[in-house]
Amino acid sequence: MMADRAAGRRRRRAAAVAAPIVAAGVTAGIVLAGPPWRSAHPAAAAAVTLGSALVVRTDLTNTIQVSGSLGYAGSYAIVNQAAGTAYTALPAPGATIRRGQELYEVDGMPVILFYGATPAWRALSVGVAAGRDVAQLDRNLIALGYGAGLAVSDYYSDATAYAVGRWQAARGLPVTGTVPLGQVAYAPGPLRITGVTPVLGSPPQPGTSIMTATSPVPVVIADVPVGQEYLVKAGDGVTVTLPDGVTTTPGVVASVASVASADNGGAAPEQSPGAGSGTASTTGQDTVQITVRLTHPDAAGHLDQAPVSVNIISAQARDVLAVPVSALVALAGGGYAVDVLQSAAVHLVAVQTGLFAQTLVQVSGAGLAAGLRVEVPSS
Repeated sequence: MMADRAAGRRRRRAAAVAAPIVAAGVTAGIVLAGPPWRSAHPAAAAAVTLGSALVVRTDLTNTIQVSGSLGYAGSYAIVNQAAGTAYTALPAPGATIRRGQELYEVDGMPVILFYGATPAWRALSVGVAAGRDVAQLDRNLIALGYGAGLAVSDYYSDATAYAVGRWQAARGLPVTGTVPLGQVAYAPGPLRITGVTPVLGSPPQPGTSIMTATSPVPVVIADVPVGQEYLVKAGDGVTVTLPDGVTTTPGVVASVASVASADNGGAAPEQSPGAGSGTASTTGQDTVQITVRLTHPDAAGHLDQAPVSVNIISAQARDVLAVPVSALVALAGGGYAVDVLQSAAVHLVAVQTGLFAQTLVQVSGAGLAAGLRVEVPSS
């Protein structure tokens, strides 16, 4: 008799046909296509053996996957303002220069990097007209430890001149208490040098761009299809798959472009399964560019312009009951059920399905609880 009931369950499973599921307004991208045990031949169905799997309480996630490139934030041009005979020191591409460090050298005198948005455009000394470039100088002197008793102000005070003198003495510069045009260069933050135009010994030309740079902060630039732009906003967490195709590292969306760019083709994304999620490629359609900052910047190593993938959450269900997709039994009147094993007996429990995430599906039903076992095909 028990053998007859088992055979009946196998026949019921063999006849089950499932369809694509749409959950929480998002297509799961998974079709319950006929696995080997759902055969059209009764003899093959009868040969299927049944196993069991736990009902689990877990988090389920679906993602889209978009292509990106690993690079560095920002793009800056450094303009020389120092007059002289020759460049006597220049940074190497790839070098990182920080506040208070030498950026380059003219006639043996260093040009020092300070942080700020206002470029150097005049000599600064007691008596100059008030300006935000003076306040910018004050902030750098304080940050470097030379501003004891100095308050940030648009006015070049005696306290500013004293702090400048202390800084000049520490750097081995002529101690004048004034900052001649060209003694410092300003950038928004640390610089990673990407290119240098002049060569050693060439004559400086004030007002000309001499090098390009980025920030040393690694970022990922990726393109999201316009139709999926709603899935991502600044501050969202994402996962980046590094160029080896295996290693992943967390990141945060820093910005989303406000203007879309046209791509060639206009084809819809191709759905393909990923580890624990549904994924989508994004070629051939209009896209919106996003910038992602890595939570652990060291994960990028020294890679630049390397291809990566960005995984963006498209749907998520937290703290839900889930069973293997293969545990679902299609009911003749529509809907799904699972065969629950309890006390050596098997009974059918109707379930409502939610999010599908690769091999698991969210379910709810009367009496269903974590720790119960449900029938699944074992071969």
